[in-house]
Amino acid sequence: MLDYDQPIERSKREVGQPAPSAGFNVLELVHLLWRRKAAIAAAGLIGASLAVAVGKSLTPRYTATAQLYVDPRELQLVDRELTPRAQDVSGMSMVVESQARLITSNSVLLQVIQQANLEKDPEFGGGDGGSVMSSLLGLIGLQGRAPSADDKKEVQLGALEALNRRITIRKTEKSFIVDVEVWSTDPAKAAMLANTLTNVYLAESRNSQALAARRATNDLSGRLKELRERLRTAETALATYKAQNNFVGTQDTLISDQQLSASNQRLAAARAATLDAQARYDQIEASRRTATDAGAIPEALQSPTIANLRAQYADARKKYAEQAAELGPRHPALRQTEKQVEDLKRTINEEIDRFAQAAKNDLTRARDYEASLNRALETQKRQSVQLSQAAVRLRELEREAEASRDVYQSFLKRSRETEEQESLNTSAARVIGEATVPQRRSFPPAMSLFAMIGFLFGSLAAAGWFVAVRQLSAGAMEPEPTRRERTVVPEAPKAPVDDASAPQAPPLTLVEKPLIARLQEADVMRTLGAILAVGNTVDLSRLGWPTLRPGFPLTTLINAMRDMRATATRHAAGKTMPVIAIVGAGATADRSVAALNFVLAAARDGTRVLMIDTDHQAHQLSSKISRPGKSEPGRFGWLSIGNKASREIKTANGISVLPVADGDAGKAAEAIRKAVVQARSAGGTDLVILDGPAMPLNAADRKLLDAADALVAVLPTHLDINEAMEDILTALGAAERKLVGVILNELNPATQSRQRDKQYA
Repeated sequence: MLDYDQPIERSKREVGQPAPSAGFNVLELVHLLWRRKAAIAAAGLIGASLAVAVGKSLTPRYTATAQLYVDPRELQLVDRELTPRAQDVSGMSMVVESQARLITSNSVLLQVIQQANLEKDPEFGGGDGGSVMSSLLGLIGLQGRAPSADDKKEVQLGALEALNRRITIRKTEKSFIVDVEVWSTDPAKAAMLANTLTNVYLAESRNSQALAARRATNDLSGRLKELRERLRTAETALATYKAQNNFVGTQDTLISDQQLSASNQRLAAARAATLDAQARYDQIEASRRTATDAGAIPEALQSPTIANLRAQYADARKKYAEQAAELGPRHPALRQTEKQVEDLKRTINEEIDRFAQAAKNDLTRARDYEASLNRALETQKRQSVQLSQAAVRLRELEREAEASRDVYQSFLKRSRETEEQESLNTSAARVIGEATVPQRRSFPPAMSLFAMIGFLFGSLAAAGWFVAVRQLSAGAMEPEPTRRERTVVPEAPKAPVDDASAPQAPPLTLVEKPLIARLQEADVMRTLGAILAVGNTVDLSRLGWPTLRPGFPLTTLINAMRDMRATATRHAAGKTMPVIAIVGAGATADRSVAALNFVLAAARDGTRVLMIDTDHQAHQLSSKISRPGKSEPGRFGWLSIGNKASREIKTANGISVLPVADGDAGKAAEAIRKAVVQARSAGGTDLVILDGPAMPLNAADRKLLDAADALVAVLPTHLDINEAMEDILTALGAAERKLVGVILNELNPATQSRQRDKQYA
């Protein structure tokens, strides 16, 4: 059985003994340092002494610290502040950090320099050198040159830079506390500078607020005069327009609107009176036209005259009835009474006619009054329409005047507020801890620490020196170990001493261990050739060859094939489309079956595969797919080899197959290489699998293998796999370094009969 535990060699050879490697023993290191302990200790003491001497020579520094409380939530003394307050935590933190940067601003530091008189302090770049020179010149009767403005400015800038280097501002995390640290060679001076700096900062903060309020007041006051003139102009234009268009009235309504409303009310009352008079007149006329009692109307009943006449009329009729019963129709008394009844009735009718005439006069008067009111109302309506049109401009003028009045009042009020804020201090910053005179220096540290550091560095330097000397002396005495090569030279046969011309065997390159996959019966299913074909589309699982079970869970075979593809991708060195050639020994279909299952495993993982039949001799794959399939032009237009019969075939498995072309082997191999190059440049394919070429290899087949990125060998188990592998390696030659995997085909040969435990689709 083929053994892959060791790298594959073409002949048996012995591995040479590795060269002895030189190293340094830890125990020897400890013994070496122990023998030199006195020298190492002496070096440590010398280092400690030097460190203490250096520490003593350094100028001491004293640091004084003052604490400030900078609260971004300023005092609320007025309703409206000049600047909005920070509401969230991030905004407050930014305000505190800004105030901390303000402490070290040039305006604050220049005031500190002026108050502390640092321009004449030698520690800050000043001094009395000028006064000494003036004194010397005065001894000989000469007057020294007064310092110029440029000299003073230069000295001031030097003091400013020196003071800035001596200040450190530290903000305490998650608080409004700011530490102001100032160091100096004099502890009292350090405390004085820290306190002066905090006082100047607070004064500068107050002055900046007052200056901002004063600037705002001046800006607002400068605008008040213009706003006042604008308001006066707007109000004058409004008053003039009202007078020109007769807009007179109260503040709420105009007189014309009041008159129109009153006229409308009077017209409504007049119409009601007219209707009342018409109804009364109609009632009187109706009573007169009917045969009923004419005096039975409300006006007649309310009249005393009618009432008296009706009473007399009733008495006369009663008397007439009594006389008619006693006297004859021609009796004078009866006729007189009858005449009296007629006279009373006529008198009542005449009185009723007067009532009717009065009602008619009232109706005429009411109609005339209504007509006059209607004419007056129409006149007022026309005037109101004219005033409404003129009111558009009036409202515009009123809005302009109102806006000018509001702006002027707002500016006037804000100007008075900012004027009062000049004298208010709303800042909540204050000193919560004044700087005190430091009792201990902040630099340099204690001399004991210097001594410890010097002793440590001196000891380490001495120990390193002894170790370096030991290594150099050991390297001079021992030869340098040789680096292990990846070639093995076989042991030459023993020859006589005087045979110096004996040929030496060339070095043999070791082949790295390839991956091994086992194609077994449990991994595949068998189908009858060309059954259940999908129309004219080729189904690679229906070619009659054993293929992977559809939907079968991941197995060792599939994982091994996936590892082979990953190794081939690494060999491709970043190419977008690796090319893998499947090679095998023998003239059977074992190689093509293994290649087909290799392609199906890649397609199951979602890889877009192009399979090319490069077996120009047996062309097992092309013979299988040429019958049921239908050739069609390639997807990219280049997948064709010489003639129409060799064009790309689309399969139902999502795999493209390019059959082998008839003709010259060299031309077909050259066409396949061109197709691979064009497919890689065009995209659309993730992997190319070459089925073949078959053994033995010719010159064209070797060119195809040179174009491949990786090789996979197929070894059928019904053959001697050791001899088959030896034949493959011999045929590959230099291309054996591309071998990434071996597939052991443990399937029964296709010529064997089917058994009962086999499954067929």
